[in-house]
Amino acid sequence: MIQLGTAPLGSAERRAPSVPAQPGPRPTPHPSSKPAPQPGPRSTPRAGRRHAARLAGRIAGRLRAAPLTLTLLGVLWAVGGATGALAHGPSRELLARIGVGLPTLAEGRWWTPFTSLIWCSSTGSYVFTSLLLLLVGPVAERRLGRARTLAVLVGGQLLGTLLGTGLVAVGARAGEQWTAAVADQTACGPATGLFALAGVLGFRLSVLWRRRLHLLVVLVPLVMTLYVGHLQSVQRFAGALLGLGAGALLARGRRQRSPLRSSHTETRVLVALCLVAAALGPLIASLYDNATGPFNTFSELYFSHRLTTDEIAEFCALSAHDCARAHAVERIFDTPGRLMAALFPALLLVLAEGLRRGLRLAWRITVATELLWVALLVWLFTEAGTTGGGVLQYFVEALLLPLLTTVLLLATRQRFGLRLPGAVLARLGVVLGGALLVASAAYAGLGAAAAAQFEPSASFRGLLAGLPAQFLPPAYNDLLPDYPIAVGPFARLLEANCGLAFWAAALAALLVTFRRPVVHTDAADAARARALLTAHGGGTLSFISTWDGNHYWFDEEGRAAVAYRVLSTVALTTGDPFGEPEARRRAVAGFARYCDARGWTPCFYSVTPETEAAAGALGWRSLQVAEDTVVALPQLAFTGRKWQDIRTALNKAGKQGITAEWWAYRDAPLALRDQIRSISEEWVSEKGLPEMGFTLGGLEELDDPDVRLLVAVDADGTVHGLTSWMPVYEDGAPVGWTLDFMRRRSDGFRGVTEFLIASAALGFKEEGARFLSLSGAPLARSGQEAAPTGLQRMLDWMGRVLEPVYGFRSLLAFKAKFQPEYRPLYMAYPDPAALPSITRAIGKAYLPHLTAAQGVRLMRRLSA
Repeated sequence: MIQLGTAPLGSAERRAPSVPAQPGPRPTPHPSSKPAPQPGPRSTPRAGRRHAARLAGRIAGRLRAAPLTLTLLGVLWAVGGATGALAHGPSRELLARIGVGLPTLAEGRWWTPFTSLIWCSSTGSYVFTSLLLLLVGPVAERRLGRARTLAVLVGGQLLGTLLGTGLVAVGARAGEQWTAAVADQTACGPATGLFALAGVLGFRLSVLWRRRLHLLVVLVPLVMTLYVGHLQSVQRFAGALLGLGAGALLARGRRQRSPLRSSHTETRVLVALCLVAAALGPLIASLYDNATGPFNTFSELYFSHRLTTDEIAEFCALSAHDCARAHAVERIFDTPGRLMAALFPALLLVLAEGLRRGLRLAWRITVATELLWVALLVWLFTEAGTTGGGVLQYFVEALLLPLLTTVLLLATRQRFGLRLPGAVLARLGVVLGGALLVASAAYAGLGAAAAAQFEPSASFRGLLAGLPAQFLPPAYNDLLPDYPIAVGPFARLLEANCGLAFWAAALAALLVTFRRPVVHTDAADAARARALLTAHGGGTLSFISTWDGNHYWFDEEGRAAVAYRVLSTVALTTGDPFGEPEARRRAVAGFARYCDARGWTPCFYSVTPETEAAAGALGWRSLQVAEDTVVALPQLAFTGRKWQDIRTALNKAGKQGITAEWWAYRDAPLALRDQIRSISEEWVSEKGLPEMGFTLGGLEELDDPDVRLLVAVDADGTVHGLTSWMPVYEDGAPVGWTLDFMRRRSDGFRGVTEFLIASAALGFKEEGARFLSLSGAPLARSGQEAAPTGLQRMLDWMGRVLEPVYGFRSLLAFKAKFQPEYRPLYMAYPDPAALPSITRAIGKAYLPHLTAAQGVRLMRRLSA
């Protein structure tokens, strides 16, 4: 995917996008623009219904175009119904003839890898396999072709079952206890071939979905293997690995974008998915009576199980007190307290949501939880008092999961740097502390009032000693010291509900906190700054002052403001001052005094000549760092030879049925938002360089009600490209719009960029807007009117050096198609001696997460 521009100082492509493609209807007017009636970018019921109908039509069309998938699905259910296998799977006798495993292969039944393809082992397996077939099959037929889809499915089934069965045989002969336990099993079902097919298919998808699909293709059968441990799970995992290998071989020679480089947002999603898999594994294993996976040895410590009659009898044989504790644990499962059995999976799922949001708090709690789990297993191993091979193996297997999870979290720690505001953390602490205090007081205080309902009769101190048992899952009770056992009805009520009430409140509070918008700036200052910007306006780039991460300085009268961020000792501004016109000019000196009082070096970055002149009056130096490109709208008409590229794009778009649709990102249909994320992720992966921030907007900045999103969509609902536009205010209303986020699908309509900008320009013109800005092209200038200084010549040289990587000059050349007015953007600074620290601050602002490896990769690309 190619990014053609992104707000102020956005990165460019190495070459300007090729010409054109297509016209489409003009964008519908937006309500926030005044004067002029407008429906706005928010989705209307009609637009929502149109997209829903379009999505339903696409699904129906894809199924109609997948006869192989429908045929296989029909055969699967028809054979199952004819042989009575739908309810409980094939009978034992039938499975011995058609299933594949060491017993059937040893008996010479060579056909079983093929016959196992058209039966499933249970009703649940039929449903799971059917859903997997419907998800993978139609896409595979379209991307791979029917013949190759069938070949991969059958070949993956054959080789996957043989490889999985062979691995189990090798493990059993080596004396591995888990594989020896499943060596006599026989399996059936086409899921092995389907996982192989999904592995191959992933290489034909976009980078975003390739990465997600491949992760799921590995995680799902791997979790089933490690926790359930049946032969069928091993065969599915083997099929997935074979599919990934075959897909990589088939993809050789095709243009591939490395999936190793992902955006911060996508990395967080992938790590959260891994944590979800770790949480759900024990829950899935609990559905199987004979789960034997290596990670399932201590699964009851993740998900507590009800004690069996034999287990209760064993405890009762030890002592009367142990017998009472066992019965107390068993009774919990007849009360709402049974929900405590799933405490740790529930906690991990909540933490996964925090990791998905990139929160440092969630990362720290998750790491602490995994380390506590490791410490518990080590303590249990120590208490076992033996280093026998079998016992040691069980503990080593159980330790692998928390250790691997911890390593993953530590390796990706830089992606989880979002910190919650202090007020939010304080409120969370109050809720958690209050819930703990109330639950503890209820159990110990009310329990002491009903001391006779405990065995032995409970004192207040004894109940306090028993508090840990109330806040831990039932499986931990036999690991805790003696505590009073509830025998009376009121005592049982306290025992079943106090801990549950605390954890319900705690998990709800954590989830609500994790889902709150993360705002680093003071909310009151941010609201005040936005109100000032809306009322009086600023420069074409001033709307980026509303983005998260900025702090605000206000003049004494509150009539002007400056958005800035402090990096080391440099106060780097985000564009011009904004507010009342007269106050803006005075704001430069006022902000300089504010910084001087705090020992900061002020730097006005990416500012207009007006601000540069005000800084010059203070004796500051300045450099041109970019060039804004502004298109006047009142007289705009795409006539004449110089507009030929734009007309071609509009005409081709119309012929190909591509239209331009206005949306607010948060109101857009899920399918449309998902495509936008996929296109953006593809661009990040293609660059192979770290994401840039500061004045460059990303997906987070799209989710603003005042930002308008223009999307190029074809008749099938496929998004070919998108642009976002930030308002430029004056007297409380937008008078212009600035281009920020821009992406296009790599295999989409070639002229989508020209089409979207032209469509936006025509729509803005109809609304009465005066101009649109295509934003700045950094380190690129259209002319050399004045003799450049030595420092300016160095910046020009940097622009030439960085051209192969970021294409700044190509971006400026592309924008020339729209015949803009060129306006210089400057960096103003007070002291040349501070330039090294200012340069470092700007680099850190744009690349806050640059790692050493990424820096080396960037230098290699520059040197190449």
